[in-house]
Amino acid sequence: MRQVTFDDLVRLPVVAFYEDAFRKATGVSLKVVPPEETSQRLSFGLGENGFCSLVGGTPAGCAACVETERRVQRLAAKKRIPQQVHCFAGLTVVAVPVLVGGRHVATLLSGQVFRREPTERDFLMVSQMVEGGQLAEWESRARRAYFETPVVTADRFQAILQLLGVFAQYLADYASRYAMACVETEPAPVASAKKFVESHVTEPITLAQVVEHVHVSRFYFCKLFKKATGMTLTEYVARMRVEKAKTLLVDPSLRISEIVYAAGFGSIPHFNTVFKRLVGMPATEYRTRLRSQTPV
Repeated sequence: MRQVTFDDLVRLPVVAFYEDAFRKATGVSLKVVPPEETSQRLSFGLGENGFCSLVGGTPAGCAACVETERRVQRLAAKKRIPQQVHCFAGLTVVAVPVLVGGRHVATLLSGQVFRREPTERDFLMVSQMVEGGQLAEWESRARRAYFETPVVTADRFQAILQLLGVFAQYLADYASRYAMACVETEPAPVASAKKFVESHVTEPITLAQVVEHVHVSRFYFCKLFKKATGMTLTEYVARMRVEKAKTLLVDPSLRISEIVYAAGFGSIPHFNTVFKRLVGMPATEYRTRLRSQTPV
């Protein structure tokens, strides 16, 4: 199967749009970054917190920022769930992993906010740590930016996490669909077979049916399909049915048993096994995460 990479995701126009819209709606920065730990300080561009930008321009501040970003990225990669840490200056940084079939493809890096009102004493301690001989003008700009940093209440912070979770799930679902989609360079029999499966995914599908539909020999088709997609027809059908099930799981009125058969699976145990293997979690957990990410 085509492996979706970080570069595939960041090329999506929706990424830049969401980063900008998220900042305007919440006042909080957001950047989609690679899943690996950073070796250099990550810049949030126009959406970056002004104080973080100033501190990141000092040797001590830059080193501290890199360590914070590496720590939160490391936690997100290890635990595979949203993580938050506090930097040396008292700001909260958030990392939300984008998981595709259990594979960590990207990370949503956000935060740079206070969870409580900062004090003059707080600022003086931070300033002494990073100023490093900076001019009085730097301290004046840093002070202003420090106290202009958003202070986020518990409820608002939870809503921000939910929005990040929704976007992470959207990117993960896109990656899954991208991996299954037809491409222009695919052989005609492969493209035709994919369209056949898409049209009949909720029905029983056999290799004989597909071979008859694409008008090539069984041996040739199996070899061609495997080479073009990296998977067998059976695996492809299973993945298509899982994608169908994921769309149905959004509807809270549908029982899992109903979704199993509506997505074309013949039994609940088979569905449970395939869904967990391809998505990286049971269907019940996937639905729970969808609900927790959707603001009431």
